[in-house]
Amino acid sequence: MKTAVLIPVRIKSTRLPRKPLKIIKGKRAIEHLIERVKTAKLPDLIILCTTIRSEDLILEKIAKTYKIECFRGSEKDIINRLFHAALKYNVDFIVNVDGDDILCDPELIDQTIRVFRRSKADVIRWENLPLGAAPFGIKTEAIKKVLSIKATNNTETGWARYFTDTGLFKVKKMTPSDERLKRPDIRITLDYPEDLKFFRKIFEKLYKPGKIISLKDVIQLLEKEPQLLEINKNVGEIYWKRYIRNSKIKIKEIP
Repeated sequence: MKTAVLIPVRIKSTRLPRKPLKIIKGKRAIEHLIERVKTAKLPDLIILCTTIRSEDLILEKIAKTYKIECFRGSEKDIINRLFHAALKYNVDFIVNVDGDDILCDPELIDQTIRVFRRSKADVIRWENLPLGAAPFGIKTEAIKKVLSIKATNNTETGWARYFTDTGLFKVKKMTPSDERLKRPDIRITLDYPEDLKFFRKIFEKLYKPGKIISLKDVIQLLEKEPQLLEINKNVGEIYWKRYIRNSKIKIKEIP
């Protein structure tokens, strides 16, 4: 059974324009994420999933530089984009890592694949982790089913709910065994200028070339220097209001 990490990412963003290309400690944000994902041991391949917009050509070039695959598909329909990327590369199970989640832990990627191999669940969902730390595992067949029932071509926000909230799939819920990682109150995702400032502070303190910053490293730093959490604290409420407003599931039929 072939597994892959898929990284949906695009240049266009209203909240933080061109955020994948923002420089953090001498490298683009998306480059930091690619380097992290490449240290995961179990995926058979990594696919950068971007759009067919001309401005996203630079992301295809970055993928080539880092010797990973690139798929270009639908701009608004992320579910469609993921499915056709999986189809092109004959992938049976994907681990989604959002392009905004530049500190997603590679060990969690490997754990997601291990759990899938044991459980044969349709969906592997992590809970109680910081926002932006968790990968999301999905069988390609489950993605295919969602494509047949959803009643919208815009799945930019909250698309994972089609897999977790419809009752159509076997969902395996995971929680970290290390109690120190159970910090859902922490936000480590790149959406707003405040998030960028937060990441720059984290990388300034922890990043060393050739070394992957672990999630444990990040949490230990934030416990030691809690004032860092104040940098992007205020955007959390804005984020969730937008998420709730734009993440409604739209189903046309259930075969």
